[in-house]
Amino acid sequence: MHIAEILAAKAPAPVVTVAPDAGVRTLLALLAEHNIGAVVVSSDGTALDGIVSERDVVRHLHSDGTVVDNTVGAIMTAVVETCTPEDDLDALMTTMTERRIRHVPVVAEGRLVGVVSIGDAVKHKIGQLQFERDQLDSYVHQA
Repeated sequence: MHIAEILAAKAPAPVVTVAPDAGVRTLLALLAEHNIGAVVVSSDGTALDGIVSERDVVRHLHSDGTVVDNTVGAIMTAVVETCTPEDDLDALMTTMTERRIRHVPVVAEGRLVGVVSIGDAVKHKIGQLQFERDQLDSYVHQA
C-alpha cells in the first residue's frame, strides 16, 4: 500500500498550516479547532518550513512557562521527516516507530499535499489485514 491510497481515503480537506511568525496561542487554537496533534509550519501554505506538535508545546512549557508568548518558529521542529505519495506504508510505519514520529508531511514536487498520522497508518493497515482475513475466510469456507 502506498501513501497516496491513505491520502485518497481521507476526507478531502486542505492541510492545516501555521506561519512561523504566528504566536503559540494561535497554534493552540488551530490544534483545538481542528482536533489535531500537529500543524505544518509554512510561510506560504505550500512550502514546508517545519512542523510543530502538542509535544513541542509541552516540552517547552516544562522548561519555559512563558512558551505561549513565543512564536511558532521558536518551538517548531525545523528538520522534518517527509514522505511522498509513492512511498510504501510499511516503510513509513517503520520510520515513524523507530524515530517516534506521529505526523509526517507528504510532499510531491516540492509542495505539501497532505499529512499522514500514525493513526491514519494504523487504520489503513488494520483495514488491509481485515480484507485479507475476509478473503482467506471466504476461500476456506468455499470448499
